[in-house]
Amino acid sequence: MRPVRTACLFVLALAAIPDVGHAHEVCDLPPRHGVSAQAAAIVRSACREHLLWRRPFIDADGRLASLGVTEAERVRLDAGDQPAWQRVAMYWRDGGTLQPMASEGTPGAASCLAPHGERATDSDCRAFLIDTPWSAAFVSWVMRDAGLTTFTRSARHMDYIARAYRTPPTGPYRFADPAQEKAAPGDLLCHLRGAGPVRGGSGLRAALDGQSPAAWQSHCDIVVAANPGGDRLLYLIGGNVLNAVTMRKLPLDRSGRLQPEVFALPGATTGYPDGSGMEDLDTTECRPGNAAGCSFNRRDWAALLKLQDMPPSTPEPTTSAEHAAPASAPATLEPTTLPAPVPTASDVPGSIRPR
Repeated sequence: MRPVRTACLFVLALAAIPDVGHAHEVCDLPPRHGVSAQAAAIVRSACREHLLWRRPFIDADGRLASLGVTEAERVRLDAGDQPAWQRVAMYWRDGGTLQPMASEGTPGAASCLAPHGERATDSDCRAFLIDTPWSAAFVSWVMRDAGLTTFTRSARHMDYIARAYRTPPTGPYRFADPAQEKAAPGDLLCHLRGAGPVRGGSGLRAALDGQSPAAWQSHCDIVVAANPGGDRLLYLIGGNVLNAVTMRKLPLDRSGRLQPEVFALPGATTGYPDGSGMEDLDTTECRPGNAAGCSFNRRDWAALLKLQDMPPSTPEPTTSAEHAAPASAPATLEPTTLPAPVPTASDVPGSIRPR
């Protein structure tokens, strides 16, 4: 009986060991059943870029877990000979958002249109890439690379957030409240930036309706996976997050919605925008004595842009960071009336880089 008892104990011990063999990379998984072809193309494009940038990510607790290369470096990205800064220039150029910036005379933008190799031109281009927020240029590039021709490509997120809110039947995205609806692959999850009160979905709607000062400082990440394998995590990829193409992991509740703890900004009440949730958590400032205020995930998540299945149509115009669509834009596009963005802190607490 002793050998049998020993064998049973061995089996029980094995059962207690964490199953690390089933660990997976969400970008390596095939598209889930029910994901549209458009969503799958968006996810593939965003994931491919994340892999090139050596898979930096922010964990579910809001901590930076990995960062290999950043935007201004000459270090070459994986699977190619392209330096990191030249990849960022490509997002601007091939995504259709660079030419308007150059036409407006944005310092250094025209240099990024020129072939690389000339020291003066390259220096000016790199200065433009460092000084100019490129997160919206990255989203615009992904949408173009994925073949989403109806997406309003722009150097600022608020242009396509406003379009999703104002004309949902005619665009590829519709506006939703991230505290109320579930995110899915291909969607865009957006937060508002800058000091001030938490606005949430209802506050942003009021701003877009002209009922309160417009909140135009924003950032959007691309949803690439939701609750894969039942891990209750949302996976997003964004450009210019910690100066790279970075994945973010956000915790989900049992229903598949975002956990209330992520709905906050330093200096504002935490929890859901209606006041429920984590009101007692101090997030007034990121400092050594208040680590709770330093989460890279706790943001004013105010817009969830839900991807809609749309038939092929005429491409939307490209807009710049400061101006509405050009005169040649289709009449169906409602010009954005929001003011130009004001440089604010990046996704790094305490940083002064605009984004």
